[in-house]
Amino acid sequence: MSRIARCFANLAGRKALIPFITAGDPQPALTVELMYGLVDGGADIIELGVPFSDPMADGPVIQRASERALLHKVGLREVLDIVAAFRQSNTTTPVVLMGYLNPVFAMGYAEFAERAKSSGVDGVLTVDSPPEESVDLAAALCAVDLDPVFLIAPTTPNSRVLEIAKLARGYVYYVSLKGVTGAGHLDIDEVARKIASLREYIRLPIGVGFGIRDAATAKAIASAADAVVIGSRLVQEIEAAAPAEARARLTSLVTELKAAI
Repeated sequence: MSRIARCFANLAGRKALIPFITAGDPQPALTVELMYGLVDGGADIIELGVPFSDPMADGPVIQRASERALLHKVGLREVLDIVAAFRQSNTTTPVVLMGYLNPVFAMGYAEFAERAKSSGVDGVLTVDSPPEESVDLAAALCAVDLDPVFLIAPTTPNSRVLEIAKLARGYVYYVSLKGVTGAGHLDIDEVARKIASLREYIRLPIGVGFGIRDAATAKAIASAADAVVIGSRLVQEIEAAAPAEARARLTSLVTELKAAI
């Protein structure tokens, strides 16, 4: 059983909180400490963003986080080193890398999978890799017991949902709205209806992200989903804080969100 599957099994029906931060933001030396801060607040799984120069799903908040990390030359190899450093003290909290296909393709699927596994990664979500183009990557990940995690959008047709169901492991990530991360036009009733329809095809836990900014929204989403994913709001806390204060601010916010769900 993977760390992600074990996490959901141990929750026994309670809802998972999955916070996202960008590796290397605001500086590489701080990322592991911020990950520990997320765990202190009650994070069940951590999504760690891989900085990328040309994001297509990220809103301005996470785009700026990537830009700050890239100024420090943080790429895929450095992100794997960060996960390995986190694993020196934490061997239980699952870590999912979230990013774009280009750096993974450049490294090579098999090499990436082996390096990610040895670093302590548990799952990989490549935003711009649809299921039709993900068979080889998913096979490389599964060969070393890493979970390929996929996005499902409000516009995803049932035929593609079926393809995702065949390839996905760990959980699937439902994008709650048509837009980029941090957008604010979230229709909770529509999200609940969509999740109910997805359960006809998806047997894995379903996490929901995009547009979740506070405890009240997280609580409402948790009533329908198995997990709540929150990123831009946390990245804003990092952006606004002095480096010495960032961990405490993340822990405080995650504690509030965890209590709400």
